[in-house]
Amino acid sequence: MNTMVRSLLRESLENVPIVDKGGYQYFVHPLTDGANAIEPLLLEEVTLELMKESTFDCDKIVTVEAMGIPLATLLSHKTRKPFVIIRKRQYYLPGEVEITASTGYSKNNLYINGLEKGDRVIIVDDVLSTGGTLIQTIKTLKEVCQVDVREVHLIFNKHEHPEEIEAAIGMPINVMLNVKVVDGKVVEFTP
Repeated sequence: MNTMVRSLLRESLENVPIVDKGGYQYFVHPLTDGANAIEPLLLEEVTLELMKESTFDCDKIVTVEAMGIPLATLLSHKTRKPFVIIRKRQYYLPGEVEITASTGYSKNNLYINGLEKGDRVIIVDDVLSTGGTLIQTIKTLKEVCQVDVREVHLIFNKHEHPEEIEAAIGMPINVMLNVKVVDGKVVEFTP
């Protein structure tokens, strides 16, 4: 990864708040939560870096609501590929597919619209924490929606053993930065 992007990401993590959500240490970052302003330079550089890491040999970009949306929007604009948002809200559209996904601190229903059987998709999102959402999303995309999931790209990985998630989804996960919370600070680590 480009050293400028790595530096920007590291710098952006230096003073982020850490909150406890039911015993789960959660960092609040502009690109993962949107609670703080997202700096255009950071979003632009992360997007450009992701574009270097992928061929974007796909029909559509897929992201999960909410914080994958800024990244998917800019990627869609730059690659001219349409994007689909897996939503937290049900729309009752024909062919809508429901996912039940568990995270480190909650259980959610998500809803897929806008995909067609055989679509080639690339997944982009903000962070891998427990892997629950990603595993269920990919399983549903492949088995129910019958789309070809080509690649997975994430900004941050918080999972100590991402290889377990990769085994569960049957494909590699491309991550920009591996991070964890230690003593109230976000630090980089090597899984």
